Amino acid sequence: MATAPAAAPYPALTASLDVDVAVVGGGVAGLSTAWELARTGRSVALLEAGRIAAQVTGHTTAKVSSLHTLVYDKLRRTRGPEGARLYARSQQEAIEHVAEVAAELGVDCELERLPAFTYVTEPASCAELRAEAEAAREAGLPASFVRETGLPFPVAGAVRVEDQAQFHPRKYLLALAEDLVARGGAVHEHTRVTGLSEGSPCRLTTESGATVTARDVVVATHYPVFDRALLFARLVPRRELVVAGPVPADQDPGGMFITEEQGKRSVRTAPYEDGRRLLIVTGENFKPGTRDSAEGYARLDAWAREHFPGVRMAYRWAAQDTDPTDTVPLVGPFHQAARHTYVATGFGGWGMSGGVMAGRLLTDLIAGKEPPWAGLYDPRRLRSALREAPAFLKHQAEVAQHFVGDRLSGTHVGSVRDIAPGSGALVRVGGRSCAVHRDEDGTLHGLSARCTHLGCLVAFNQGERAWECPCHGSRFGTDGTVLQGPANRPLEERQVPDEA
Repeated sequence: MATAPAAAPYPALTASLDVDVAVVGGGVAGLSTAWELARTGRSVALLEAGRIAAQVTGHTTAKVSSLHTLVYDKLRRTRGPEGARLYARSQQEAIEHVAEVAAELGVDCELERLPAFTYVTEPASCAELRAEAEAAREAGLPASFVRETGLPFPVAGAVRVEDQAQFHPRKYLLALAEDLVARGGAVHEHTRVTGLSEGSPCRLTTESGATVTARDVVVATHYPVFDRALLFARLVPRRELVVAGPVPADQDPGGMFITEEQGKRSVRTAPYEDGRRLLIVTGENFKPGTRDSAEGYARLDAWAREHFPGVRMAYRWAAQDTDPTDTVPLVGPFHQAARHTYVATGFGGWGMSGGVMAGRLLTDLIAGKEPPWAGLYDPRRLRSALREAPAFLKHQAEVAQHFVGDRLSGTHVGSVRDIAPGSGALVRVGGRSCAVHRDEDGTLHGLSARCTHLGCLVAFNQGERAWECPCHGSRFGTDGTVLQGPANRPLEERQVPDEA
C-alpha cells in the first residue's frame, strides 16, 4: 500500500446496470476472475466495498508459491496421489500465468523467481519434512529435502522447491484493472453488495440501492458475504501480524521461508530504496477477537532483530486469512443447487497463487469447460469434508463456545469507568451487551456488541483499535463501520452514559 503508485479512484455504482458476469470483491481472486472473463469477450462488472487491491490483498506478504507449508503429504493421504498432483499442477500453472500476464501487460510488478522453503529448527520434525519433500516431488514439483538455507541461522532441515515467485501484488492487480476497463469492463469501488437473488438472470443489490443484473455472479469477497451454502461452518478465520524494515542487500537470504514453529514465522524480502531490500517477517497466528495484537507485534519485532541484527522496523500491519476445514480452497459453484453463482474462498494464506488459479478455473466453468482439478476445489464436495470432520467439529465447538460463553459476565467489565482512554470493552447497559470504546480525549463511543453477521459478541483488539468477531472474523471500526466481512452491515450505535 505504501510503495505502489497512487491509484485513480473508480466510481461508485449509482445507476443499475446489466452485464454478462458480476464479480463481487476486488482482491486478487476477484480481479483475476474479472480480467480473465473480459478476455473471453464477456461484459463484466467488478464491485468492491472499499478500494480494489487494498483490503486483504493489499496487506499480503505476496508469495506466489506452490509450496504451501506442509500440504502435499496431507493431500496424498486424504485426496490420494492424483489429488496432490492436481493441486500442485494448478498452483504451479498459476505462478507461470502471473509471469506471462505481467509480460503481456508490460507491468513492472517486481516479479522475482526464487526458491521457496518450509523449514524447521527442531531435529525431531525432520521426518515430517522428508515426507513432505517426497510427496511434493511425487506431485510434480521440483522439491528436495535440504539442511542448508540462506537464513542467517541454522535449520535442522527444509523442503526446498525451485522456481517459485514473489511480486508486488498491488502493482500487478492495478494493471489488471486498467486493462479490464480498456476491454470494456466496469470497476466500481465503494459499492457494498448487500443482497443476491439467484435465478436467470441473477440480481445483486447494493447499499446505495443500485442493482446489477447478470447471467452469472462470482462471490470473491475473501470470506463469502452470503451464507446460503453455509460455508461459514467450513471456514476458520485466522489473523497474522507482519513487521517490515529495510536491510542491506547482503542480508537478503535469497528466497521465501516459512515454519510452523513459534506460532509461524515467514520471511522474505522485496526491492526497496537505495539498493536495499525490505525484510518482511510474518507470524503470531490467532483467531480474530481472541487476542490483542500489541504483544504479538513486540514478539515478532524482537525475533526479527535477533536474527537480522540492525534491522529497524518501518512498517507493521495485520493480515487475515481463511482456512478451509478440509485443507483445499473452495472454488466453483456456490452450493448444490447453484446454476449461475460461484464462489472463491478458503485460500488458507496462499491467496496469490490460489486467487490466480481461481480466476482461471471460474472462467472455464462459466464458459462450460471443466479443468481436471475442478472437482478437487468444488465447494460442493462432501466426501473430503467428512474425512476431515475433526477439524470441522473443532471449529463448530469453538464457535458455540464463543456464542454462549462470551455472553457470560466474565467477558464484560463492571462499568464504563473501567475503560481507560484508547481502549474498549463490553459493558452491560440496560441489560444489553454494548461494545464501548473510550477515545484518547475520554469521549465514549457505544455500539451494539452483536456482530451483524450471525450475532456473536465482538471483542476489542487494542493493538489495531478494532472490534473483532471471534466466530467468523468480521471486523468493525470504533464507529461501527465494517472493516472486514462476512458482515456487510455496521454495528448499531448505542447511547452509553458515562456512569453506566
